[in-house]
Order: sequence, then structure tokens, then C-alpha cells
Amino acid sequence: MIRPLRSVSLLMLALFGALFVNLNYLQVVRARDLASDPRNSRGLIEEYEIRRGAIFAADETTQIAHSEETEGLLRFQRIYDDGPLYAHVSGFYSFIYGRSQLELAMNSYLVGSAPEVFARNLADLLSGQERRGDVVITTIRPDVQRAAAEALGDRAGAVVALNPRSGEILALVSSPSYDPNVLASHERSVVVDYWEQTESDPANPRLSRAANELYPPGSTFKLVTAAAALEAGMTPEEEFGDPPALDLPQTDAAIRNFGGGLCNGGQPITLRRALEMSCNTTFGAIGLELGSEALIAKAEDFGLNREWEFQLPHATSRIPKELDPPQTAQSAIGQRDVRVTPLQMAMITAAIANDGVLVTPRVVAKVEDFAGRIIRQFPPGEPLRLPGASDAQAVDRLAAAALRDMMVGVVQSGSGQRAAIDGVTVAGKTGTAQTGEGRPPTVWFVGFAPVEDPQVAVAVVVEDGGDVGDEATGGRVAAPIARAALQAALAPQE
Repeated sequence: MIRPLRSVSLLMLALFGALFVNLNYLQVVRARDLASDPRNSRGLIEEYEIRRGAIFAADETTQIAHSEETEGLLRFQRIYDDGPLYAHVSGFYSFIYGRSQLELAMNSYLVGSAPEVFARNLADLLSGQERRGDVVITTIRPDVQRAAAEALGDRAGAVVALNPRSGEILALVSSPSYDPNVLASHERSVVVDYWEQTESDPANPRLSRAANELYPPGSTFKLVTAAAALEAGMTPEEEFGDPPALDLPQTDAAIRNFGGGLCNGGQPITLRRALEMSCNTTFGAIGLELGSEALIAKAEDFGLNREWEFQLPHATSRIPKELDPPQTAQSAIGQRDVRVTPLQMAMITAAIANDGVLVTPRVVAKVEDFAGRIIRQFPPGEPLRLPGASDAQAVDRLAAAALRDMMVGVVQSGSGQRAAIDGVTVAGKTGTAQTGEGRPPTVWFVGFAPVEDPQVAVAVVVEDGGDVGDEATGGRVAAPIARAALQAALAPQE
């Protein structure tokens, strides 16, 4: 009788010990993580007692988000002044579904709990003052954001525009969009219905196509291939054959040019002209000559397969770590399993504009308190040194200069002529990526301007051929959208 009681007692003691350890683990070790988890509605409801800081555009007058006092159970209501236009920058703030985008990334500042304001909060506590959130100033220019959104229209896709020298994101547009005001409602049924509606929508409007969706880059990836070729000793005037098809080794498959024709009438074609005409057979051959290691290494120099910091959630662009010869040739023209975000392609383009140097992108310029004092500043022009890299040089200066010159030809006399702007030297590259048998292509344009003193780099992607379907090309569909964003960015600011 005594032995069973002793066993039960030991078991109960072990269970109480485990419970004690678990409670301490949850309340001490994981307390901060659990408190900051966006799914923690209790923490969110407590936050509604604080006047959440506003989010402003770069002009510091255009409000993207602010809070208004209510008479309901939740004291403050979050308002998005032009919700769908900035939804993928601001994100949403919901008492049911938590936070996203800047509302999540900048939450500690927006509720006034960042370490930088500890002393202020202590003084307010002692004096009986209410805590207030701080103001987030973004780098988004309303004129560029609106021009990009209007040019993209109802077509599914994205536009990213940034300053190649400072890394400031001037526009970040994703279509289709959604209205964060509905998710910020205090009516549970309204919020839940809208969430379920957007959740079941095949177009996935809450997805940031600009930073979180991965696409085949098509011929825009030829910039990476050309960079590797130039660094390997090739020149813009180096000549290649102009076959109607490039037979791939180890397979019966072949790479063909857009439309199935020749690029230069069957005559030798230079690397420069091959980029202007977006010649698949030339770049497939270059990929085979370079080999997989050189192609993968250069892609990684530009940021593929690498983790890097950004103030918004973003997906990692990728290229397979191992490629056989056919895969190498197909990857060299941006097909096969290469996948990139528009943000990544904008950064690659910006690096070429910036003498080959990657710059850290940023969408937040600074944080101010309610009196206008700067709490934290995010300095512009910070070089982005990727993991494993000794510096931020993605491609050497000479190769970058040659690429810039070749990209000017794309716009002046090649496939990107619809991106041309009167009186401005524009550099660019088109892309038309096949996405499957019987499906319209994903089309691209990337570029920057003015070439003499780059002020803006842009990446545009349009899904499923936009509004022209199978007939779509990057030059026809994406280039005019890029031109609109470039023009807005280069227009004098009032």
C-alpha cells in the first residue's frame, strides 16, 4: 500500500515541477515574444488605450494612417486616409487579426514603447501623463505612388521605384489592393467577413506582390548574365552566332527567340545588340560558356539566395544552387527555376545605376515624437553588404558602366522604346517570362533615369499578360507603366 502511494506522490510532484517550470518559461523566458505576437488580442486591446502614432509620406504632410478617439469599448480607431493606395506599405491594424507591414514592423514606435523613449515614458508615468505613440515618416512620395498605381491600373502586378543612391523607396505598389480601413473596423462581423472575403479571393489582394511574391524574371535576368559575362572578360562588341535555335546539351530541347525568329538576320550579333533585342539564343549560349558556378555566383552577388534587412517583410529571391548545362542556359535567360521579387529586381537595377554598389533599401526615413523631435533616423545610402561578401560591390565599376550604356540602347533602339522620355536618357531592360503551356506570360520592365545622374530605378511586373493576354511583352505592357513612374519621380517637387 505504501509503495503505490509513494509512486503516486512522486508522479504528482513531477507534474507540479513540470507545471512550475512551464509557468516560469512562459512568464519569464517567452513573455516578451508572447506579448509582441500580433495574434495576441489581449495585448492589442490594451494598445487601443494609446493614441497610436501617425504614419506620413515623405512630404511629411500626406497622412497614410492616423488614429481618432471614439466613444466605444476600444478607445481609438485606426484610419487609413487613402487606404488601398498605401495598403501594402502601411498594412492593417486589427483587434482580431493583429498587424501587418509598417503597422507591425514599427509597432514599438507607433505605441511609444521603443527603448529610445524609455526616459520620456518614465517621466510621463511619474507626472500622470498619458502615453502617446510616435510618428513614422516614410520615404514614399505620394506623386510617384499614385502615378505608378494609376499606370498599373486593375492589372495584377507590382511597381517598385527607389533612389539608387539613397535606397529610399519612392513607390511600392501592389495590385490588386485592399482597404485596411475595413480590417481596422471595431465591428467584429465586418472585420471577419472582409477577412474571409480577401482570404478566399483567388487574386489574393492582401499579398504584397512588390516584396513577397516570386516571379520568373524572364529577360530582365539577362542583366545578371551580362554582368557575369563582362566581368569574365567579354566586351559589349563581342560577337556571337545568330542561330534560329540553341540546342541544349544532354537533351532534345532547344532555346528559341521570342516569336521563333532570328535576332540579327542570321548575321553575327554583338553582346550589345543581343541585349537590345533580348536575344535568347545568345544569352543561352553565354550561360553555357560561363558555366553554372559563375552564373549562380553573380546572381548571389546581386542578392539572390541571400538574407538582407528591409523594414517590411519580404521574400528571398532565388536561383538553384546546382544547375546542369541545360538548366544553366535556361536560367541565363531568366527561365527554369529562377524566381525574384520586384523589389529584388529594382535593387539589381539600382546597383547597376550606382556603379555596381548595392544600397540598403529603406521605406522609413525617421521617427519623431508628437512634438516633432527626432527619436530615430534611418540614414540614407547605407551600402548593403550581403552575408559572405567583403563589400557591397555586386558588379565591378567597369562592367556596371558598360551595362548602363547597353541598357540605354535597349530604350533608344531596342525592345524598351516605350519607356523613352523626351529630354531624358533612360536605361532599361524588358522581360517576357513564360509561365506554362497555354498561359499568358509574366511581363517586366526594369530601368533607371537619368543615366548621367541616376535619381530613380524602377521595376514593373504584370501578371498573365495584363490586358493583352498572349500578345503581351515587357516592352508593350510594362515599359509604359515604368515610364509613368519615372516621369513622376523626375518631375520637380512643389
